[in-house]
Amino acid sequence: MAEEGAVPGVENLKLQDGEQNPPEEETEDQLITPWEVTSGSQKGVNYDKLIAQFGSTKIEQDLIDRIVRVTGKPAHHLLTRGMIFSHRDVNLILDAYEKGKPFFLYTGRGPSSEAMHVGHLIPFMITKWLQDIFDVPLVIQLTDDEKFLWKDLTAEEARRLASENAKDIIALGFDVDKTFIFSDMDYIGSSPDFYRTMLKIQKCVTFNQVKGIFGFGDSTCIGKISFPSIQAAPSFSSSFPQIFGGRKDIQCLIPCAIDQDPYFRMTRDVAPRLGFPKPALLHTTFLPALQGAMTKMSASDAVSSLYLTDTNGQIKKKINKYAFSGGQATVEEHRRLGGNVDVDVSYMYLTFFMEDDDKLQQIREDYSSGKMLTGELKKELIGILQKVVSEHIERRKKVTDETVKEFMTPRKLKYNY
Repeated sequence: MAEEGAVPGVENLKLQDGEQNPPEEETEDQLITPWEVTSGSQKGVNYDKLIAQFGSTKIEQDLIDRIVRVTGKPAHHLLTRGMIFSHRDVNLILDAYEKGKPFFLYTGRGPSSEAMHVGHLIPFMITKWLQDIFDVPLVIQLTDDEKFLWKDLTAEEARRLASENAKDIIALGFDVDKTFIFSDMDYIGSSPDFYRTMLKIQKCVTFNQVKGIFGFGDSTCIGKISFPSIQAAPSFSSSFPQIFGGRKDIQCLIPCAIDQDPYFRMTRDVAPRLGFPKPALLHTTFLPALQGAMTKMSASDAVSSLYLTDTNGQIKKKINKYAFSGGQATVEEHRRLGGNVDVDVSYMYLTFFMEDDDKLQQIREDYSSGKMLTGELKKELIGILQKVVSEHIERRKKVTDETVKEFMTPRKLKYNY
């Protein structure tokens, strides 16, 4: 999905169901767009403020309880800890599911680098969990076309990176019988139905509207101007006749980072005019850069990122050298005053990757009280991420070109409806 540009939010669209346009100017030094994430606070993005700006709905305990009740499965730790923090119409997805009506999942990846970083895992972790607990089909879009348009990449290199990123995604354990991964460059040209869905979306959105949403100007190439319709199209089951047999009424649930929301506010606006159901969304928070939560981890900055190809030694070195600390200047001060977990990047990473709630709480208490030192906190994180990345590397070695081809071949998927 898209990663570059300059836009404050959606303008000129008549949004529905209480959705709001973000203000034209950011306040409190916070800017969240599909291409840029910055915060003036060392604590990172103010997500409550973002919910108010974007007009989404905060995830409360009653929604978590309902998901557990409907599926009979425990809630994911990313959900219970608030890293999945906001949604649009997930209650309608659950209503339909309880009545035996189908839905499908859609998420994506913009292949701009050879290797994904650990921050890219977050939306895919929750997507896999959703696929497992609901037993539904999934489509994963690789926007190699977008990267060709925005980055200094040849079309051939962008397509190659899509294939490499597909191996990382497959290594997470998605079910090949229920998952279709597609490259825009490959799939759109071979699918008249996908292209027709794109055209219908394009006809509903004016140039003035996409200028307001995405900050396009008179010198923007026309490929970029049309791209939002490509990212919107997988939200509708009409784009995948081989999966859904031509049905146009199957609702979609999109797990994604909150910076992608402008695309889908646009999509939700045009859906009723096309006779399609609005896609529902689950929004995830950002994994911060190693240097601090004022920006998110970026694949283009090796110093800020932990890649899924990093060795144990590289992970240890990066965390020890670069991970922003909430500790005090000296051991004596730290023992007396304690550390600040609200700004400590190592602790933030543990909230994403340490599954043991009791141990995480104990670390919070020990670090805040000064009982645990920064080096000890970083050691906990290093051990966990070395395990996560090394296990991923081993699984990825088993993903062959033939495996990728199987996932990326248009076909009927297996599901219960």
